Amino acid sequence: MSKDDLLAVPIVLASSSPRRSDLLKQMGLEFFVESPQVEEVRKKGESPREMVRRLAHEKALSLEEESLRRFGAALIIAADTIVIAPGGDRVLGKPKSVSDAKKMLGLLSGKTHTVYTAYCVLAVSRGQARRRILRVVSSRVRIRELSRADIVNYVATGEPMDKAGSYAAQGLGMALIESISGSYTNVVGLPVSHLLGDLETQFGLPLFALKGNAKAKRLDQP
Repeated sequence: MSKDDLLAVPIVLASSSPRRSDLLKQMGLEFFVESPQVEEVRKKGESPREMVRRLAHEKALSLEEESLRRFGAALIIAADTIVIAPGGDRVLGKPKSVSDAKKMLGLLSGKTHTVYTAYCVLAVSRGQARRRILRVVSSRVRIRELSRADIVNYVATGEPMDKAGSYAAQGLGMALIESISGSYTNVVGLPVSHLLGDLETQFGLPLFALKGNAKAKRLDQP
């Protein structure tokens, strides 16, 4: 697809994360939201970086056929974020219980850990070859020393229960963060500066002018 074609096609955000939606809305983008159907499981022998890169790619691909059926052409944006425990390659997912959340926060307390977000941008159009950007961005996050009361009280808010690593950088959890080295929005779930920079340099789409056609007529609708 040409630059002019890309400016006219709908953007599809392949994510059920409200945080990613909020970040794109803050940049003035208009888009459709669809949930990708991908099993988020680490493969044997796979590094965290390889895992997050693969999952972002699979999420984008999982919506290719549906996007083509609905729109004929689309710009699909997918992402995956993982938190890595300090001093190793253990992936900290969403806590399975209150006890699990407390253990994760105790593990992160007073230490620096890594957050990886991978994003995939897939430009698809009937009868044309795909165009793709696939990138992994890392940030280093230091959590301040947390008392037992800090952990208990934070977990009691309920915020950690659906967050990888058991904290939200954009919510109450920001009070736990001592410092961030790298992209803050990467920790939230989408490295906006990197993404928009790639759209500009790799696809020729102008920064701050990419709107996307969220009002595009779906081909499967009358």
